[in-house]
Amino acid sequence: MTESVEETAGPAGAPGPASASGPALEGGYPAARLRLLQDEEPSGPDRRAALARLTDDWLAGLLKRHASAAGLSGTALVAVGGYGRGELSPRSDLDLLLLHDGRADAGALAALADHLWYPVWDLGLDLDHSVRTPPQARKAAREDLKVQLGLLDARHLAGDPELTATLRTTVYADWRETAPKRLPELHDMCQERAERQGELQYLLEPDLKEARGGLRDATALRAVAASWLADAPRGGLEAARTRLLDTRDALHLTTGRATDRLSLQEQDQVAEALGMLDADALLRQTYESARTISYAADVTWREVGRVLRARSVKPMLRGLLNGRTAGRGERSPLAEGVVELDGEAVLARTARPERDPALVLRAAAAAAQAGLPLATHAIRRCATAYATRPLPVPWPAEAREQLVTLLGAGAHTVPVWEALEAEGIITRLLPDWERVRCRPQRNPVHTWTVDRHLVETAVRASALTRRVHRPDLLLVAALLHDIGKGWPGDHSTAGETIARDVAGKLGFDARDTTVIATLVRHHLLLIETATRRDLDDPATVGAVADAVGGTGTLELLHALTEADALATGPAAWSTWRGGLVADLVKRVAARLAGEPEEDVRGADEPTAEQERLAIEAGRTGGPVLALRARTEPATEDAGEAPAQEPVGVELLIAVPDQPGVLPAAAGVLALHRLTVRAADLLLLDPIGDGPVLLLSWRVAAEYGSLPDADRLRVDLVRALDGSLDIPARLAERERAYARRSRVVLAPPPRVTVAGGSSRTATVIEVRAQDAHGLLHRIGRALETAGVAVRSAHISTLGANAVDAFYVTGTDGAPLADGAAQGVAAAVQAALQ
Repeated sequence: MTESVEETAGPAGAPGPASASGPALEGGYPAARLRLLQDEEPSGPDRRAALARLTDDWLAGLLKRHASAAGLSGTALVAVGGYGRGELSPRSDLDLLLLHDGRADAGALAALADHLWYPVWDLGLDLDHSVRTPPQARKAAREDLKVQLGLLDARHLAGDPELTATLRTTVYADWRETAPKRLPELHDMCQERAERQGELQYLLEPDLKEARGGLRDATALRAVAASWLADAPRGGLEAARTRLLDTRDALHLTTGRATDRLSLQEQDQVAEALGMLDADALLRQTYESARTISYAADVTWREVGRVLRARSVKPMLRGLLNGRTAGRGERSPLAEGVVELDGEAVLARTARPERDPALVLRAAAAAAQAGLPLATHAIRRCATAYATRPLPVPWPAEAREQLVTLLGAGAHTVPVWEALEAEGIITRLLPDWERVRCRPQRNPVHTWTVDRHLVETAVRASALTRRVHRPDLLLVAALLHDIGKGWPGDHSTAGETIARDVAGKLGFDARDTTVIATLVRHHLLLIETATRRDLDDPATVGAVADAVGGTGTLELLHALTEADALATGPAAWSTWRGGLVADLVKRVAARLAGEPEEDVRGADEPTAEQERLAIEAGRTGGPVLALRARTEPATEDAGEAPAQEPVGVELLIAVPDQPGVLPAAAGVLALHRLTVRAADLLLLDPIGDGPVLLLSWRVAAEYGSLPDADRLRVDLVRALDGSLDIPARLAERERAYARRSRVVLAPPPRVTVAGGSSRTATVIEVRAQDAHGLLHRIGRALETAGVAVRSAHISTLGANAVDAFYVTGTDGAPLADGAAQGVAAAVQAALQ
């Protein structure tokens, strides 16, 4: 068998065999090719296919003529790669394989190859070529993944079809046999290319082929499908790939070069060639296509990993089970209706999304909090159900809280949000999102498109939630601060109107809605003022103070400013800028200090039911509980009075005042898997039988059903008399769930003394990540510190707990400054 003749290189225009150049140009191929490229019809896929057919005929004629003249048989010309798929862009290179059976003379074979390659170079076309026998081609594929990928698209052009058929059969058989080994290699190749080229959907000058989400990734997905191990989500994938190919065609025709990079100076011409409005419309379509391919790649590679893990485990299981059938993967609960299975967040078997429109947000929040991908089939089930039963307007409290939890999950928010967006959930929940989706930002300071920048700002804001009194308002304002960029005019002005409307739909009250709208309207105020105005001018500080209106809004705006800048790009924030903004905030806060402070909640008057429970607890000397559903008006139907819909469960507990009530009650709730969304603790003396602690909780079951009130009362009595060891039980619970560790890197807890908030008590404020037993640990720390809790106000805002405790010394007076700081330090230490 003769040796293969491989990679016989020759630059364009290089002199070939005497007979190659002239005959190669006969038959009118160059003129026909030029006419086809200049013709406005056909375009897109039809033109690529027509160009491939034209080239097929030309090359087939070359092989037939010169093989016959040399008396050679047992040869075949094969197109591979993009040409093998029948897709030729105007300046695409030609990937060709001259296949032979090994019986031909090496010199005659080399001469035949020259008669094929040189005419291509004479036309100025790039050529990737080789000459091999089928076994040699198979060996090269086994040794080089890129060769193997190209041969998966092998297509017969001319010569002996049996040679091509044999090669295709063996290549596909080898690919499927070696897929468990080659697919991880292919994934690594894709990852390395993405790190080198960036993400197409965010680049101002993207490489349509090499960047992540480009044509290379689409080809890789075809290879995965050919392995029969996994397949990509097909929805919109082929259309996305076609749009990128069409854009590359227009780029080739516009520039006259074989380039894949969509440069800024060429975008207007390419957009015009494609009949699009402008370069922004071109980029937006390009980004949407890349996002579709990237999402399909994420899902596909995750499925590949799952299949390969299962294959590696099965032999071990068979050995362990001695022939018994292995069961399904273990499910671990994450939230009501949501479980973890095989490294994904999926819907529980009992979940009914058609009856639970908030389930999609609960599932998304649970997935992000656990650092898990949200399974595609779970999203699609929820999307189908949501189409028939969307969330009521305004949203119920749970849906709003789950959205805040999702936004506050840090970096893990991004992949979950992108999955929801890819399946159309986000624009159903927030219709205004459609105008900013995939919208480019031509300012080079910006790293992301508008929509991704908004999500990134929420991610950055999640790390700043300990600095603000209302993390939920910060996170929602972060998500909406640039929402006006989808409309003409000043985006801050337009955004204020949109944010006010969205906040109302989410169920925020009038006051919170105004704060969110103010934050969106003035999200650039601090950075622009600090860097462009004289801070020593009283008018500068006064203007900012008038715009923000209060210290609470100023606090939120400061955090939003930093999050926005950090999410913009490395050039948008620095120590110098941060210092200027902090100086401005300090001056504005001083100006606002002379005005009435925003309301700080104190002891509220008890309701009639609360007073009744307090009287009964005082008379019986033991705890009294009431568990009832809280309702609010549902959306009005035409001609009907609004019905009442349940929005949560209220638990009222009245207990004669004694040490340890707060940590005992909080511990009992944690043991019963009840999440405290809001709570108040009041100290009453209703009938003179001694003070009674009244705890009013708004709770929800983390998963499963609510416990019986009598069972809660029994456990509370045991906790108070010491027969129920709550710390030990909670520690046992933590160990049991340690295998399902949450990977969210939450900011550390922050415990401060809120000076000036009350004249009759010291206010200890705790901001921390919500977790099992958090309130129990706080209560124990306060009890150990020897202070009396006069009242407490508990708020769980998404994944953040913001709790205020009004405490006094044993004499009933506020604590001295040193003592107060000591209590704060003790609570902080208990939460580390």
